[in-house]
Amino acid sequence: MARWGKHHLGPQPDGRSRLSQVVTTFGPGAMIDLVDHAVLVGGLEFWSYDRQRGVPVVPEPRLRDAVARLRPLERELSVEAAFREPPMGDDKEPNRFSGIQVLEFPQWFVCQHADCRALMRSGQLEIKSGRYVHACTRTRQTECVPVRFVAACPRGHLDEFPWVWFAHRDRERCAAPSLQLIEGATGDFSEVLVQCACGASAPLSAAQVEEANPACSGRRPWLGRDSDEDCDQRQRMLVRTASHGYFSQVMSALSVPEQGREMENAVRTHWDNLRHADAESLPFARRLNDRLREALAPFGDGAVLKVVAALREGKPIPREPIRTAEYRQFLEQKRELPGELPTLKDSFFAREAQPEGGLPPGVARVVLAHKLREVRVQVGFTRLGPAVADLQGEYDLQVRTALLSQIADWLPASEIRGEGVLMQLDEAAVREWEQRPAVLERGRALLQGYDEWLKTLPGATLAFPGVRFYLLHSLSHLVLSAISLECGYAASALRERIYCAPADAPTPMAAILLMTGTPGSEGTLGGLVGQGRRLRAHLRRAWEMGKLCSNDPVCGTHSPAGDPAERFLEGAACHGCLFVAECSCERFNRYLDRALVVPTLGHPAEAAFFAERP
Repeated sequence: MARWGKHHLGPQPDGRSRLSQVVTTFGPGAMIDLVDHAVLVGGLEFWSYDRQRGVPVVPEPRLRDAVARLRPLERELSVEAAFREPPMGDDKEPNRFSGIQVLEFPQWFVCQHADCRALMRSGQLEIKSGRYVHACTRTRQTECVPVRFVAACPRGHLDEFPWVWFAHRDRERCAAPSLQLIEGATGDFSEVLVQCACGASAPLSAAQVEEANPACSGRRPWLGRDSDEDCDQRQRMLVRTASHGYFSQVMSALSVPEQGREMENAVRTHWDNLRHADAESLPFARRLNDRLREALAPFGDGAVLKVVAALREGKPIPREPIRTAEYRQFLEQKRELPGELPTLKDSFFAREAQPEGGLPPGVARVVLAHKLREVRVQVGFTRLGPAVADLQGEYDLQVRTALLSQIADWLPASEIRGEGVLMQLDEAAVREWEQRPAVLERGRALLQGYDEWLKTLPGATLAFPGVRFYLLHSLSHLVLSAISLECGYAASALRERIYCAPADAPTPMAAILLMTGTPGSEGTLGGLVGQGRRLRAHLRRAWEMGKLCSNDPVCGTHSPAGDPAERFLEGAACHGCLFVAECSCERFNRYLDRALVVPTLGHPAEAAFFAERP
């Protein structure tokens, strides 16, 4: 990354980040601590691509159409380059024209001398050896560090904490405020005091009362000047390094073949020759261009022009939901044959397998995906709390999201290549399980907790995912932990993908995909696929791991409704049994309950899908 701000410290970049992390953790609007500074990642307007390297486009038409349908953009997504990888910086010859520019934020600093603790803006400080220093006395200069508190709101807005206003909130503001930030020995908010030379002071714990804070300013500094907007929220104090300071909204899709999309793919492949095509020019283009004529030979001019018009106007091509299309592809795969391997050109290669010992009761199919290509794209972000995706992995982006750019017609994306194992549950067995009295009772208890959670999100109208999703999600975590012991990858390197749709949906789904992958390479080494053939043994280990938790009986008897710890979205689940690394989980370790998977202390065995050891 290259850094920008009021004081530029030279040509050397101030920090580095993996390209894949920019899409998930350090995207536009994210706050980052560097060695000497705290910065805010700039919006897409401030991303610079090296002209010699060009712009790395990540093609994925299905995902592009899904995002275009959901996202409220200032302008339509580009047809040819809707998704781009983040720009690479040049370590050998760093410059301001390649990489990502960041803004110095916050601009309030605290003097580190124990007898001073002055709270000042960066413009009031001097720079020596690349660090801000404060002249405490005529003979003493002390280094300063960025203040660790900022102001934010759930819509993603970000601003400096109103220090001067806060110190004088109970009295008239003085003409020349001179502030100090006094911190106690423990760092607790009640021991952090903001005081002014005029005698005004206030404990930082008072800022935790949301109703007493000023209205949100609507500032979006990562988008540059003149980007403020109206906001009906109140400011909230935020520790800038806290985990809830930035929640990226990432949508993803696997590159799977789509039946009936041959014409669209042909049009996209020859888009440079077809972007201006009409009824008069298309026949001439066919005759003059041999490759174009061959590609469009099976299709009539009228059908081709309809696709061209839709792409030209940025309208999504009607498609099945992303995960439904992927699910269908997995189920349509052939049985594996000895010696059958994917080619170098394949981005998707999967085969149905017969695990050692046969399929366990309740499991309908195991599919080994030798090659997977996943495209992840960031569509927005929130602060203070994550937005919730639906069962298709899509977001209601008109409810609460912060823009990555005001003018760009593209979004940042990363390409992951790897492998995976899909386990499909028997749909008939799942439907029978869903109708059991014990499962219905457990579902009502989980729904009560869900309703309590919704009360913490004013205005939210999110649908309860249902016990089927709790079952699949909990099973995914158990199998992930079990299979990671032998597959050669750490548990944090594995990720889940849940395929869930209720029994009355057009395409009911009940499957989990465990996958691993790496960006910027040709994939992985096959360790996960190899263990997929031993899935029955891993399922048995998962059953043993989930049956008894080290925190039982507290974990097993946990009730999501009325929980003083506000764990409203978890049943029998904790760090001792179901929680995994958050980079592996789609739902931030929520919507979990092992009582629906295995017999659990304090619950009837009939509530478990796998009531007996597989």
